[in-house]
Amino acid sequence: MVAKVNSQRLVIDASVARSAGDKNATYPQSVHCREFLLAVLDICHQIVMTPAIKSEWDKHQSKFALTWRRQMVAKKKWNYLEISINDSLWTEIESIAANVGNKRIAEMTKDLCLIEAALATDKIVISLDDNTARKFFSEASVKIDELKDIVWVNPDKVDEEQPIEWLRNGAKVESDRLLMNYSDKKI
Repeated sequence: MVAKVNSQRLVIDASVARSAGDKNATYPQSVHCREFLLAVLDICHQIVMTPAIKSEWDKHQSKFALTWRRQMVAKKKWNYLEISINDSLWTEIESIAANVGNKRIAEMTKDLCLIEAALATDKIVISLDDNTARKFFSEASVKIDELKDIVWVNPDKVDEEQPIEWLRNGAKVESDRLLMNYSDKKI
């Protein structure tokens, strides 16, 4: 008898939707993102969308991701949330980012909608953006407690993070996936 996996609500960045290729795609990132999305569809996990995240998906998703999204809606694995902007979190992020420069402010505020959606649900972000957003939010977690317990998974890091196996095992919080443990804190 197979143990039932607890369903988690995942905030999936449009970077994953853009990169997910169809069955003919051979570029590794396209294959990894497609396989990850298919695993989400097959396992009991759900997707979280806010108006801001949906808008990004609508602009950037591949044809495969659009079909996948429709299947998620049909299976009732779609959580559409209207959440209020967390003004204090925005202020803290902008303040920290401003000390480093305009590029960081732009990068962090662009992806803050992912963080807000994660905080409103199961605190899980799925994104390809390791070198900027994940790194910056990880560094900011030193000063912003709300960020510490957010899980961040990159579906393209199949060897390092084993994202599909993680999904199959219930998408549980694991210490090395938390923003507070991602990299050396520099702020």
